[in-house]
Amino acid sequence: MKQIQNTDFKITSKINIEDLPTRYDLNAPEKDVEKALKNTRKQLSELQNTMYAHDKYSVLVCLQGMDTSGKDSLVREVFKSFNVRGVEVHSFKVPTDLELSHDYLWRHYIALPQRGKFGVFNRTHYENVLVTRVHPNYILGENLPDVNTVDDIDDAFWDKRFNQINNFEKHIAENGTIIFKFFLNLSKEEQKYRLLRRLRKQEKNWKFSAGDLKERKLWDKYQTCYEDVLNKTSKDYAPWYNIPADDKPTARYIVAKIMYDVLSKYTDIQEPELDDKTKANLDVYKAELERE
Repeated sequence: MKQIQNTDFKITSKINIEDLPTRYDLNAPEKDVEKALKNTRKQLSELQNTMYAHDKYSVLVCLQGMDTSGKDSLVREVFKSFNVRGVEVHSFKVPTDLELSHDYLWRHYIALPQRGKFGVFNRTHYENVLVTRVHPNYILGENLPDVNTVDDIDDAFWDKRFNQINNFEKHIAENGTIIFKFFLNLSKEEQKYRLLRRLRKQEKNWKFSAGDLKERKLWDKYQTCYEDVLNKTSKDYAPWYNIPADDKPTARYIVAKIMYDVLSKYTDIQEPELDDKTKANLDVYKAELERE
């Protein structure tokens, strides 16, 4: 199977979204890709156990992509070997009244993972510069002091919001959160196939919403907004990775491999050693228990 490097997918310079691949060939049959994923997710789960004992880093995994890009199944397949206490998944929907009574980052901040754990944002704080940019009227629901009509939402507004997001991520990175941002890059043709599959298979009907077709008509607008997101918010402390998502098993493996390779470079992540007194008396403690 083809060996991959995280640099193959990392956004490090200005991109045109049309040039980013939506499919990647690992030169291996699907069963081999799934086997590689199984091994990698096991390694990730073991690393998370060490991180929990180390208690200095947390990991935030951000998943963004168009409808049907495979976010839910990726979460299921990549993290299925984890201790359930080691990973928390948050799927951010339309903001509630309580959430709208705070700034737009508040609900994301309070969902951040604690040290030693992985947190997965299935759709993320970037919805606030994606969906709201395609539908700027949603911003009016935030009841912002200087925004009274859609006309008040100009380029300067979005630039300010990009800066706020960058500052948010820089702050949490400087305080021990390792950030991965994955753009599940799906082709329009593949989305059509997946939507039709939801309609044709009765057991998949529940996943379909007429709203999916309305959003599909806005495909080009979304692509423009994603291009801005990738260009303006891929930073050394919080890089974006373009994940070709037309083939789900390949996308899942690439995500898992990137995370494991990056985290493995943190050589300071080690299980803490026992203090000298405890270490010297291990045989005493074992004997005490064995005498019971």
